[in-house]
Formats: sequence, structure tokens, C-alpha cells
Amino acid sequence: MVHKLMRVFLAVILMTLLAGTALAAGPLKAALIYDMGGKFDKSFNEAAYKGAEMFRKEFGDKYRDFEPTNETQYEQAIRRFASRGTDIIVVVGFSYQGVLEKMAPEFPDTKFVIIDSEVKQPNVLSIQFKEHEGSFLVGMIAAMKAKGDTVGFVGGMDVPLIRKFHLGYEEGVHYVKPNAKVLMNMTGTTPSAWADPIRAGELARGQMDRGAEVVYAAAGSSGNGVLQAAADAGRFSIGVDSNQNYLHPGSVLTSMVKRVDLAVFDALKSAREGHFKGGSLHLGLKEGGVDYALDEYNKDLITEEMKAKVDDAKAKIISGEIKVTDYFDIMDK
Repeated sequence: MVHKLMRVFLAVILMTLLAGTALAAGPLKAALIYDMGGKFDKSFNEAAYKGAEMFRKEFGDKYRDFEPTNETQYEQAIRRFASRGTDIIVVVGFSYQGVLEKMAPEFPDTKFVIIDSEVKQPNVLSIQFKEHEGSFLVGMIAAMKAKGDTVGFVGGMDVPLIRKFHLGYEEGVHYVKPNAKVLMNMTGTTPSAWADPIRAGELARGQMDRGAEVVYAAAGSSGNGVLQAAADAGRFSIGVDSNQNYLHPGSVLTSMVKRVDLAVFDALKSAREGHFKGGSLHLGLKEGGVDYALDEYNKDLITEEMKAKVDDAKAKIISGEIKVTDYFDIMDK
């Protein structure tokens, strides 16, 4: 659910970091380079696209975008846009980290934004999200909705970021049902895992055959196969990144939304207005960067009692009373 308050929180956080010497406003030359899975994946990439569209509609500035079909195109696309004098280039996904670490110093006058990873260069803004916090909330919802003690998780590419989703989800499930089983599968180990809904659907069906009543998909466009499989089986699914409740009303229990759209919008806006500054952002529940989605498509699936319990936990996470484990912290130990 899109909350106005979330946008205010996120805008304040972004503008605080991005505050710099204002330049004369004018048309912005911007570019958006998506991750694997396509612009209209109904998930991660599409959220970034919607943010760019929000910017275009509000300011009238056009932008260019590019959908890579393989990893070799990452550097080519960045170099092409930067060489043409693009003011700001937004790259969507952690897969761009290595390429951007190399390219950003080559184009010091170009502003870069990377979503879901960190590149420590003065002309790069790194925006990351506390997915574990939002995943905790949808894990609670899954556990409360399930009559039994088994739920599932289907991730995309098996990388630490997706393990972060899984761990937060598992902790949320166990917060409600300490002895519940959380079945887990990953769609693959290469970027193609983000664009394989058939494989993801097979994994979801396998989990449902083992008793999973709710399956959380954190798999980019592959997740559409999970949502479809759950709908076909009369089970529940949980969407990710964008609000996917509308895709299968009555079957999509909720979605763990990441406000990639607002992050992209505000980054472009800051560049247009001359306030852009490199640095790092980590956006969670407190900043309005993540949340669970409640709207007309799933309001009949989540009772007032469920909502009250989830909102109580949300407040406790924001206050620090509940600490959700970040998978990256485990890796660093």
C-alpha cells in the first residue's frame, strides 16, 4: 500500500543525504539500466521504471533506458550512456557493483546511482534496503494465515541478498509459530534465475506438495511463476518488491514492497535540482523504504487481529525492541 507518509519519510532521508550546492534547474539527461528479467517484470525492475516515469511526468524530462539480456552488456551500456554526456545513470541491481566500481572513476563528472549494493566513489549514490525487516512482517502474516505449520520460500539467484529476504521471513514466521517449518529453494545460481518463472513455479509446487500453505517469492520476474502456481493450487503466495496483490486477487496474501520507485524518483529529482551527492543509504521500516502491502485486493485475507499483531511488531522493529537479523551481519562475523 502506498502511504503518503512513507514517501515523506523517504524523501526527507534522501534529501538530507543529497543536500549539496544547488545548481540551476534544467532538463536532466538521465538513463536507467535494468537488471536481468526485463523492464516489466512486475517486480524489482518495474518498480525502478515506475520511479523514472513519476519523474518524467512531474518534470517533463525524458530519460533513456536499457534492458540487458546478458551480463556482458552491463559495462557496454554504462559506457555508452556516460560517453554521450548523460548527467545521471541509475543501475538497478547488485550485479552492477563490480562494473560500476571500474566505470565511476572513468567518468567523474557523471552521477551514478546503484540500487541494492554499495560502490564507494564520490560520484555514486548507493541505495540499499532493509529487506529483512519487511520480510519479517510478511513472515508473520504467512504464519498466521497458515492453518498448519509449514510455509515456503522461493528465491531467485542464490546470493546473500536473497538469503537476507529468507532469514527475515523465517524469523517472522517463527515469531508467530516457533516450531513452524520454512521450506526454501532458490531458482538458480546465475542471473538467468531472475527470469525463469517455469522453474520457480515447479519449486513452489514441490513445496506445496510438502505441505506449504503460503509461499513467499523473492525472485524477480521468476516469482510470477510462484504466484501463478499458488493460485492454481488454491494456496496463498506473497509477492515482492512491487505491490503484486492485484495479480491474483484472493491468492496473493500480501507483498513485501521495496520503495525502489520513490528512491529512483528522488535521486533523479536531486540531480535535476543540483542537490545530488554520493554516499550510502539504508532504507527500512523507519524510513518507509519497506513495508507489507494492504489494499482492496487482499483486505479480506488479512483480519483486523492479524493486522494489529503485524503493526505492533512493525512499531517494535522501528523502536529497536525487536531486532531482525541481517544476513550480511552474519556473513561479516
